[in-house]
Amino acid sequence: MSTSAIIIGGGIIGLSSAYYLHKAGRQVTVIDRGDLATNCSSGNAGYICPSHFTPLAAPGIISQGLKWMLDSRSPFYIEPRLSLSLAQWGLAFVRSATQSHVDRSAAPLRDISLLSMACYQEWQNSGEFPFFYRHDGMLELFHTHENARHARHTVEMATQLGLDAEWLTAEQVQNLEPHVTCDTRGGVWFKCDAHVNPAELMKNLAQHLTDNGVQIIKNEEVINFIKQNNKIRQIITTHNSYDADLVVFAAGAWSRELAKGLSIKLPMVAGRGYSFVKPLQDYPFRHPIILSEGRVAITPMEDQVRFGGTMEITSTNAPPRYKRVEGIVQSVRHFFPGIELKTPADADIWYGYRPCSADGLPYIGRLPGLDNAIAATGHAMLGLSLGAATGLLVSQIANEQQPSLNLQPFDPGRFA
Repeated sequence: MSTSAIIIGGGIIGLSSAYYLHKAGRQVTVIDRGDLATNCSSGNAGYICPSHFTPLAAPGIISQGLKWMLDSRSPFYIEPRLSLSLAQWGLAFVRSATQSHVDRSAAPLRDISLLSMACYQEWQNSGEFPFFYRHDGMLELFHTHENARHARHTVEMATQLGLDAEWLTAEQVQNLEPHVTCDTRGGVWFKCDAHVNPAELMKNLAQHLTDNGVQIIKNEEVINFIKQNNKIRQIITTHNSYDADLVVFAAGAWSRELAKGLSIKLPMVAGRGYSFVKPLQDYPFRHPIILSEGRVAITPMEDQVRFGGTMEITSTNAPPRYKRVEGIVQSVRHFFPGIELKTPADADIWYGYRPCSADGLPYIGRLPGLDNAIAATGHAMLGLSLGAATGLLVSQIANEQQPSLNLQPFDPGRFA
């Protein structure tokens, strides 16, 4: 068996892959273009959510997105720009946004999410490295009749998929959140969901890997590859070159460009999100909450609470649009009128880029035409949720073991 592995990308997908490949006996090196602390895996909502079984590419998302285009505070925005890759992604996305695609995707997304939750629970129970983990479920709240109907349908689908979801009246929502005043038509309690503190998880997992012999190289960008006989023989970075028997592409929103350098089509765009944290004592939420109309996520974590949201399809080089955070603040104040939340200073706002595939499903599997390269990217908003399972699957693929679930829906060559 080939013993050395290089993982491009130090987010939760890359570190999870390193964890399982190292356990399988490989010599592992992780190369990240940043410092790990600022990537998308650290600033997200921290959800481990089997409830998210509907892919991003779903009916209605296009029309809704067009309605939001002119609102600088809207939850969804596509930056108009001349870009062939964006146009190609858009056409594939439109073709994928069908009810049949949603129906086909529900079970695979459920399965990989439940597998990931089991992996996180194993990590928690192992005591190898500490991290905050709570299985309190997640609330999804709504104001409009339309979203109430959609929530009813989601509960029905969740039940059919064997997930624990309960319809709540406004009074029941208030009982679950006794310390804040809730203004909502009702909600859904996805008891199947859990959450973590993602920054703490990333920091402690990286330290655990380093302590056990995994090499993590920061602030070094992969810029080229040398191929020979359908294999990547050498990886060229801004500072060095590396030989490897196995290469894992876990570079998030930058994975498309890396694949393009190998003449591999991997439709993907960057979906920028924003978040900020406040003291939990000032905003005493008890459960993770999604505010349906504003697509806002609220996550209580130990002594702080994170507010996050927006999906801004843009270039990774575009300057941040901090005004979009005003939409997050307005949505929170709309649902919780007693909360005096203000837009934070720019310096206190985090932003990161989610890797959005053309059909809302991740790319997991061997890259077409390469015998020693595995894709593990394109998870959109579900990178943290599916991270541990993706790492396990990468190790199983690399070691030619039977994968824990059917990988066909996640085939990286499905748009070739």
